[in-house]
Amino acid sequence: MQSASPLSALTYPFAATPAGGRAVEVAPGVLWLRMPLMAPLGHINVWLLADDGGWTLVDTGIHGEDTFNAWQAAFVDVLQGRPLRRVVTTHMHPDHIGMAGWLTFRFDCELWCSRLEYLTCRLLMTDTGRPPPEAALQFYRRAGWNEEAIEQYTMRFGEFGKHVSPLPDCFRRLDAGAHVVVGGRRWQVVVGRGHSPEHVCLHCREDGLLISGDQVLPRISSNVSVFPLEPEANPLQEWLESLREIRRAATADTLVLPAHGEPFLGLHDRVDEMLGAHEAALERLHGGLRTRLRAVDTFPLLFRREVRGRLTTIATGESLAHLNYLRQLGKAERRCDEHGVDWYKAA
Repeated sequence: MQSASPLSALTYPFAATPAGGRAVEVAPGVLWLRMPLMAPLGHINVWLLADDGGWTLVDTGIHGEDTFNAWQAAFVDVLQGRPLRRVVTTHMHPDHIGMAGWLTFRFDCELWCSRLEYLTCRLLMTDTGRPPPEAALQFYRRAGWNEEAIEQYTMRFGEFGKHVSPLPDCFRRLDAGAHVVVGGRRWQVVVGRGHSPEHVCLHCREDGLLISGDQVLPRISSNVSVFPLEPEANPLQEWLESLREIRRAATADTLVLPAHGEPFLGLHDRVDEMLGAHEAALERLHGGLRTRLRAVDTFPLLFRREVRGRLTTIATGESLAHLNYLRQLGKAERRCDEHGVDWYKAA
């Protein structure tokens, strides 16, 4: 869910943004491109790193005709005949990995990503064409969904695979702490969790650069959700710990290259702001649990915008992430009623 505009004094050093298959150089040998997305995000940033007569690409855009056309233009106007040496994906969400298979096949190059992101993506792609499992329907009924919402979820189930081109059958694993040398520049892998299972950020300490993917964004907060696959997960704790780790790893004057929005300076301020926002949300939620609430009843406590339509799935996942966090701290308890619906109350 999107947050309000940040209160911190972030600095955006680039007046121009890339458009129409063009690129903006944000550091020597580092090019910023944008690939199209549907509203509300509108775009994803992808990064080309000069690499010994070719390029290393970080993130790819969602699989679809608009992205295909944007890449065709970029091949001519940006790559200028120089091949992709490898494709790196920060994580397995379709806007990041969607074109990875197509690009690696086209350039006969390797996909580099973390193990859990690759395997999770392959797993989710198998949902295409099959009905939702009963466990998933039960998960959302327990959260307080009505049958109309369940029906809409059933109709949308399996859409993930439609937005991801077939992945290569093998990949190069990126582990936390590993180093990747691209065109003489040394990038360290920093792994974040919570938004996705094993999200890769790339940090070049020497040049003060951080490709942050979705872990740190300038104007919105990453979606941190509980899903039917692991209903007792505590992704919010993982995400908050990951933010603190990124803050320790990178200096305050690091240039952050995010997946959405513009490159910015002010990493420590932005991390502190996001940590504070979630602490405040947890306090509001805990206060609201003086009375029994279902997950769907907590939306006004956590979100500033009205929740409806497709946002219901995202909001439910985030609400459960906050509720599971409080439960595992011993600050909230859950009881299931005779209709199979979960009710939460402050402990």
